[in-house]
Formats: sequence, C-alpha cells, structure tokens
Amino acid sequence: MADITFDRVRISYAGKDEPFVAVDGFEAHVRDGEFVTIVGASGCGKSSVLLAADGLLRPSAGQIRIGGQVVAKPGPDRGVVFQDASLLPWRTILANVAFGLEMQGVGKAARLERARHFIELVGLAGREQAHPHQLSGGMRQRVGIARALATDPEVLLMDEPFGALDAQTRELMATELLRIWDLDRKTVLFVTHGIDEAVFLADRVLVMGGSPSRVAEVMEIDLPRPRDAAVRASEAFGKYRAHLAGLLFGADAAAPVTP
Repeated sequence: MADITFDRVRISYAGKDEPFVAVDGFEAHVRDGEFVTIVGASGCGKSSVLLAADGLLRPSAGQIRIGGQVVAKPGPDRGVVFQDASLLPWRTILANVAFGLEMQGVGKAARLERARHFIELVGLAGREQAHPHQLSGGMRQRVGIARALATDPEVLLMDEPFGALDAQTRELMATELLRIWDLDRKTVLFVTHGIDEAVFLADRVLVMGGSPSRVAEVMEIDLPRPRDAAVRASEAFGKYRAHLAGLLFGADAAAPVTP
C-alpha cells in the first residue's frame, strides 16, 4: 500500500526572535492509487508539505507516513518532479532519465533500456541524444517526469511541475500526465496554483487556508475518467471550478457543489 498519511503535521522555520509556523495541524490521507491536488494562496505552505512528504524537510511536530512507515528521509519509494526540471545540462536526455537508476546501481544496459521505455512513454522517442538546452520547457518537464517514473516509485510528488509553462502547453501536459498515470495509477500528490488544473487532474482537492495553514476543505471531484477537453467544457467542471475559486478568493461561488 502506497497511501500517504499526514497526522497533525506542523512545519516551522527559524526566525530572528521565534520560529515562524507556516503549517500547523495539517491532516490528510491520500489513498493508494489516488491523484490528489493541493491548492492554496501563495506562501501558505503547499510546497513545504510536499517537501516534508519527500523527507527533505522534517516537521517540527506530527508525522507523515507512507505505506504505514514514518517518513524520516528521502527514499526510493518516492519520485519528485519540481517546477524546474533540474536536468543535468551536460547529459543527454537518455542519460538524464537513467540518472536515478544509475544512482541505485542498476547496470548500464538495464538502465538505458528502462530509460528508453519511459522516454517513449512521455512522447520523446527520437530525442534521446538531445541535450536539455535543445528542448522546449514542456519537453524538459516530460524528461523530468520520465526520470521520476524510471525508478518505479510507489508515490509521485509533484510541485507545480507545469507552473512555468504557457497556458496551452500546460493543458496539454495535464492531459498527458493523466494518460501516463492511468497506466498504473501510482499515488500522486500534486501542488498547483491553477484552479482548472487542480480540478481537472484530481480525485480530490485539498484546499489549504488559515494562518498557520492547514487543510480548510477537501473537495471530492466526481468527474469521469479519462478526462479530456469535453470534461473541461462540462457543466460539472464549471461548478467545481467556481466553488474552488470561491474558497480561494472569497467569492459567492463557495457554495456546496452538486454536480
């Protein structure tokens, strides 16, 4: 089981006089194989929660468990994709995707074969020998996703991976991500500022609010899968979007959703 449990998590940072508490009392449960998005105002601690789930940031109180095991440090059961793909510029795309496998001690032939598989999966077959500077922003993010998937993690943690892309590319990448995710339904926790993106991708949306921040509301998204342009254009999608906008911006739209 690759579920994620946040148990009264507090995240604080050292301050001049006293610690600054960014997140306190954060509680959530991401079920095995579920796609959950996190939204909230800038600076509310979304990325901090994700970093804590990866083990890169230690909570000052509470626990995070993956598959029942307390997260204490980064591990091979987690793959992470950031807004900046952070590819190694001197390596080819093939070598970048194979990098995590190389760090795990996988033999050269096996890791290159697996890297080629995931490069094809994200739609970049034929670009294996290119270097990052030769790719568009969307292509570089595809490489980042392929690199994260190549090590076969149980959980995929994504911190605004499409945030730097233009609107059209962002929509295309969201659809592509769901196509890839649908192949084996890994557990995904996805941080975003985008209201449409949060609704389109998710089984559930965790809405963060308050100061210190915590989960203010959990939105169940009952939209059909696979999702496409027709889902985006549906009345139900519009209702979810309006409700989420109301929660984030205080509009009258924050009424119970009845799709």
